[in-house]
Amino acid sequence: MAQPIVFFGELLIRLTAPGRELLMQSPSFDVHVGGAEANVAVGLAHLGHDTTMVSAVPDSALGRGAVSAIRAHNVDCRNVQVRDGRMGLYFLAQGAGLRASEVVYDRLGSSFSQVNAADFDWDMLLGDAKMLHLSGITPALGPQSAEAALAAAKVAARLGIPISFDGNYRAMLWDRWDSNPRAILSELIGYADILFGNHRDISLVLGKDFSGDGGDRRRDAALAAFAAFPALKLIASTARHLVSADHHQLSARVDMRDSFAQTADVDVTGIIDRIGAGDAFASGVLHAHFAGGNAEVMAKTGLALTCLKHSLPGDASLFGQADIDAFMDGNLDVRR
Repeated sequence: MAQPIVFFGELLIRLTAPGRELLMQSPSFDVHVGGAEANVAVGLAHLGHDTTMVSAVPDSALGRGAVSAIRAHNVDCRNVQVRDGRMGLYFLAQGAGLRASEVVYDRLGSSFSQVNAADFDWDMLLGDAKMLHLSGITPALGPQSAEAALAAAKVAARLGIPISFDGNYRAMLWDRWDSNPRAILSELIGYADILFGNHRDISLVLGKDFSGDGGDRRRDAALAAFAAFPALKLIASTARHLVSADHHQLSARVDMRDSFAQTADVDVTGIIDRIGAGDAFASGVLHAHFAGGNAEVMAKTGLALTCLKHSLPGDASLFGQADIDAFMDGNLDVRR
């Protein structure tokens, strides 16, 4: 029996202003379902991995619709609880030209934000797991969900199950409650085997400034994180330079304790949707990691998926191995 990768996080409904309009410019929205952890689950499911979502949604059309949307991508949703509360939402006005995108959260009081650590039997949920994937968004929602994320990490560590953690720092969420993001994120990273985060994330948790200018400085940040967190084996990150809303330059980097790799910049133009690009990167890195790829292979695979995600509306990568291969080969011709 295949071992599933377990994902713990909030399912969200995204409401996007149509045609790159401003929010409320016209009385309609495009609807997508996502969430940081769910996006990685969907991305890996499309690459042939067994994925399981652990979450909570309200007993409403919105909650049921969100679960159905994720299940449609072959993500196991049997461990998504139905609870009191409401569906978490967020609104997106996509940028254009020299206008930046804007996100407005509406997730206070959501079913997931009110979960407690005792609501989940992690020994059962992780009993046959291949890996647990968490992100910094879950603890940012409030003290209860922070404790729930820590409880999951502690059980995974006790059971010897590897933990993948995406920093996903969201200041707007942390600032809504009397939080201590440095302490909470440091504790979670302390359990992690794999960290998705850049020099800014490492600066936050270590209380020390690191520059992202130049590979040597990025290596300094990674080595400092490895020294501070003995369980950590791999750090993966992207670097993004914005020329305009429609033209970004992306590179990827993977640091291990005894090796590292950084890709060249790729020009990504004609951008359709950049939301979820970081989650697509995580999907690509984990996909290559499970296949035994080295730092270079993981960086290139993650970069391929994050670049491809910019061509696709919605929050998650829906690409398979053939799409990754075509990207790496530079083949843009019609596949017939």
